[in-house]
Amino acid sequence: MIAKAPITIKDIARVLNISPSTVSRALKNHPDISQSTKDVVNAYAKEFHYRPNTLALSLRTSKNNTIGVIVPEIIHYFFSSILSGIEQIANAEGFNVIFCQSDENYEKEVSNTKSLIATRVSGVLASLAKHTTNYDHYLEIMESDIPLVFFDRICIDLKTDRVVVDDYAGAFAAVEYLIQTGCKRIFFYSSPLHLEISKNRKNGYLDALRKYGLPFVDSMIRVCDTREEALIITPDILDSENRPDGFFSTNDHCATGILLACKLAKLRVPDDVSIMGFSDGELARACDPMLSTVEQHGYEMGRHAAKLLIDKINGVTHGQYTNKIVKTNLIIRGTTR
Repeated sequence: MIAKAPITIKDIARVLNISPSTVSRALKNHPDISQSTKDVVNAYAKEFHYRPNTLALSLRTSKNNTIGVIVPEIIHYFFSSILSGIEQIANAEGFNVIFCQSDENYEKEVSNTKSLIATRVSGVLASLAKHTTNYDHYLEIMESDIPLVFFDRICIDLKTDRVVVDDYAGAFAAVEYLIQTGCKRIFFYSSPLHLEISKNRKNGYLDALRKYGLPFVDSMIRVCDTREEALIITPDILDSENRPDGFFSTNDHCATGILLACKLAKLRVPDDVSIMGFSDGELARACDPMLSTVEQHGYEMGRHAAKLLIDKINGVTHGQYTNKIVKTNLIIRGTTR
């Protein structure tokens, strides 16, 4: 069965014996068109399921009411919850959303930005791939007069709106809790240290150790942010003469790798080793014991980011730049005392 082609403004004009321009203005509720004509045109358009050609409109106006979003990985609960928040606000404001995934790959991230520019999106929301250190592709977005807002993994070298969680406070609170419940040698598994989130979480971790006078050596910080990497490096750390009695991980995926490594080493969690994650996704509640973690409020972050971008698109905050910080909170479960 061959689907019928959608009707156009010209089709409506031919059937009603009026000009296409009259149909177009009637559909837009133009004051120069009589109410009776508007009623006839809109009734016919509704009956025969007329839909405006958004692509043609965008080509005429160089604006298509579409927001582009670049995330490192959609599979992570944190980023998928951000996307839900973005879409909720965007749809409510009449915007469509295009999602792009960089797969933590710089070259793919560059390709994503070029595609969004070519698509003539109204604005871009972006979170950096973890190995991105050159930001020329984002500068190209700004030079194309496309509003840009960073979230979570931000670029401080470009003057844009940003939305982040309070990484420092979240890390400090997590490590302080480990210390207050008896941990004296706490390792920190971090994402790459050039990222702002890593710097802030590292500072929170170190300041908590300093506050309680606990010793620290550089080897207690490891660049490790995946479950697979955690399963590789943790066994040797647990087998060392002065093994840790606590771990603070930069995300829940990595924390579950630590948990499994501890179980394989026949260590009791949390009696022998405490583990604290960061994110509070579904994975934190799916492991045994369930994971203590820092809640990031991804959905709220997505809503804030979308609102900042749409205000910039609509000229509400022209020339103004906002650094929005979303508060975190501890979720205490079974991997800590």
